[in-house]
Amino acid sequence: MFSFSIEEKLKNGLGRAGTLQTSHGAIQTPAFVTVGTKATVKALSPEQVKDLGAEVVLANTYHLYLEPGDEIVRDAGGLNKFMNWDGPAMTDSGGFQAFSLGAAFGQKISKISDDPINTGIGFINKNGHSSVLQKTEITNEPEEKEKMGRLAKITEDGVAFKSYKDGSEHFFTPERSIEIQHNIGADMIFAFDECTSPHASYEYQKEAMERTHRWAIRSLAKHKELDLHASASSALFGIVQGGRYEDLRKESARIIGGMDFDGFGIGGSFDKEDMYTTVRWVNEILPEEKPRHLLGIGEPEDLFGGVENGCDLFDCVAPTRMARNGTLHTKNGRINIFNAQFKNDLAPIDAECECYACVNYTRAYVAHLFRSKEMFAATLASIHNLYFIVHLVKNIRHSILDGQFARFKEEFLSRYKHINDAKV
Repeated sequence: MFSFSIEEKLKNGLGRAGTLQTSHGAIQTPAFVTVGTKATVKALSPEQVKDLGAEVVLANTYHLYLEPGDEIVRDAGGLNKFMNWDGPAMTDSGGFQAFSLGAAFGQKISKISDDPINTGIGFINKNGHSSVLQKTEITNEPEEKEKMGRLAKITEDGVAFKSYKDGSEHFFTPERSIEIQHNIGADMIFAFDECTSPHASYEYQKEAMERTHRWAIRSLAKHKELDLHASASSALFGIVQGGRYEDLRKESARIIGGMDFDGFGIGGSFDKEDMYTTVRWVNEILPEEKPRHLLGIGEPEDLFGGVENGCDLFDCVAPTRMARNGTLHTKNGRINIFNAQFKNDLAPIDAECECYACVNYTRAYVAHLFRSKEMFAATLASIHNLYFIVHLVKNIRHSILDGQFARFKEEFLSRYKHINDAKV
């Protein structure tokens, strides 16, 4: 059971509010997808995740394949029963690990480039081509992987990788990724793709995009084959790639959008400052009647940009990862709870927040937990950050339904500034 309906659209923009129906319940879109990499949201129980307002979780195919094994998840009754989550669930394809264990391995780079000038990326002309030859360019080429001792190697057939746990060798093909995801049994799954570095050359971005298209065809064929024998069907999302290049992104959107997918994912590998333009290129072409998921995005300002340019779902580890390191969202920006000023601050983390942490505890208490290295610190901080982001997207949805999106965006972003980040 899978369907998507649009209830309201932005008058000036591609954004929309809708409802995505799955066999485990409905998702009111736009919505933030809480990441539970290994079938658990770190530091939180499924009940706490549900109570803070999350509607959907995403687990990681690569990690569940390695531990405990996708067949164990299958034999336990699928992801929902295995982790005791009764709402909608998603799994990624494992394709991101081709990037994180390949081009990004040991490089401290992400799918999104924050500063194209300082990283030597150069400028992009109107045709989407780089006008600067990059001396420090980081690519996905196999020879570079071998030089750097990376854990993943990409071939036409799939990705060979070594386990980060024990060094054992494994091979993911599009067909194998779909088989694993069917075993895990989430409501929504993704086609196998190659996520590239934002620093990769135009030539390699094109090569990887075309390979992603071929893998999409193979993923879709395997999914349909397995669906014939499945008691419950998962919705399959195809992924658009193409980096930060307009011609590649539009080509990928046309090709992937023309395939018989239930929804679409938009892969990373672009400059942060150009992300909204890139997303708009894609969503102006993808079928309007199907849902779109922007992968790996979780900063407040980026969520507004993603929604405004036509995305319905977002996932990111940032809210919980930041929380475990003591960085907390507030309506006035981020704070670092380790700062000395919070040791005796008896106010809530955010006076306007209604999460469990803010209703029951003070900044001073949370600061004490972190300084004392108590595990409860991560729980309270994660509850707060997830509540903040989940409800921000819910409020964005309400603003679309009420015709107040532009006003809500302006009011929120005028207050939200990245303050007090330095650790004292």
